[in-house]
Amino acid sequence: MSKFEYPVLSRTDIISILAESQIAVVTDNDFKNVKPDFIRDLYTRLLMYLDALHEEDQGHVEFSALEQFENPDLFIGPIQVMNLYSRDTKMNLLRPIAEELTLLDEQRKEWEAKISQLNAEIAGYNEARERELPLVQEVDSRVKELRKMIAGLNNNQMSLKTSFRNLKDKTGQMDEKISKAEFDLVQSVQENANLHSKIVQSPDKLQRALEEKKFAQDEAKNAEKLAMKSFQEKTATLEVYSKALKKMSKHLALMQAILEQMNSAKSVEKECKGLKAKLNDDAVADKSLEAKLIERQGKGMFLFELCFEQMSELQRQLQKERNLKFEESSKYLSDLKLEVESKRRDLEARQKKVEDVVAEVDSITSKTRMVKESGDGKVQELISKCEEVVKQFQQYSSSIGALLPVPGTKTISK
Repeated sequence: MSKFEYPVLSRTDIISILAESQIAVVTDNDFKNVKPDFIRDLYTRLLMYLDALHEEDQGHVEFSALEQFENPDLFIGPIQVMNLYSRDTKMNLLRPIAEELTLLDEQRKEWEAKISQLNAEIAGYNEARERELPLVQEVDSRVKELRKMIAGLNNNQMSLKTSFRNLKDKTGQMDEKISKAEFDLVQSVQENANLHSKIVQSPDKLQRALEEKKFAQDEAKNAEKLAMKSFQEKTATLEVYSKALKKMSKHLALMQAILEQMNSAKSVEKECKGLKAKLNDDAVADKSLEAKLIERQGKGMFLFELCFEQMSELQRQLQKERNLKFEESSKYLSDLKLEVESKRRDLEARQKKVEDVVAEVDSITSKTRMVKESGDGKVQELISKCEEVVKQFQQYSSSIGALLPVPGTKTISK
């Protein structure tokens, strides 16, 4: 429905508006007892006031049309009704165009609202991308620092592993020396027992046995000293190993704290917890078995690289999705612009058609006015000719009356 409709008025308002606009003088009784002539006359006056009939004289018709009627005076009312109906038909033909223009105007407003909404969404995406760009750069820089730190920690761990292997080799050698010294001590005890059994047999042999025993005791003392020295060295190596393990645990704790910070920045808490648990398992296995430590450490590095690759892939996917959304919004905006442009062209074409129709109506009205003016001129000529004929007839009748004898008079014969 068109938006240009007027609200419903009461009778008093209609009567006052018609009187103020000098369209027609009506009363309340006219509206109560409505007649067809009253409706036709009121509608005609309204159209004349709106210049829809271009103030035509309702009583004049072309002479060629009057010749078709035997008595034109009887057809004055129907002719007016037909003219009014034709004008009403033209206005009804123009009404859908006006309603269509209203619909097009509403569609244009909706498209403008959609375009403004899309512009706001595009601006929001751009602002979000600009806000998140420093965070992404900061995370990238921190990831690079973490990778450098992990490389340094790996190098330190490899050096500690080599020192641990050397210490383990030394402890093995010391264990061999201790076992050898214990074996020598057992042999010396056996020899001492043999010497006790040979004391009674010969003093020379006893002297030699004592000397040999003394020599064996000296060797046993030397072996004991060497064993104590090796034990002390082993203890020192164990202390160095414990210190190295403490340093490795500190480094591992530092790595875990760094990984937790990176996980909080990248919102991947689950993967980081799994990585932390695996790193803890690697630390426990590092105290028990070296091979398991190497294996778990390799798994931890693999998982860290995998997590880093997943985060990088997630970041790239997010960037791609943003770019795709931006491209889709731009494409939709361009399509809307093209559609609005096509609708605007169609609207201009329809407006041009309406202007052509109005121009045609104006040309018809001008022709009607010309015909009316020519008809008025011919009527004036006919009136003047009729007046001349009447005047001549009067002159002729007066001249004839002067010649005719007056009744009641007699003629005198000579």
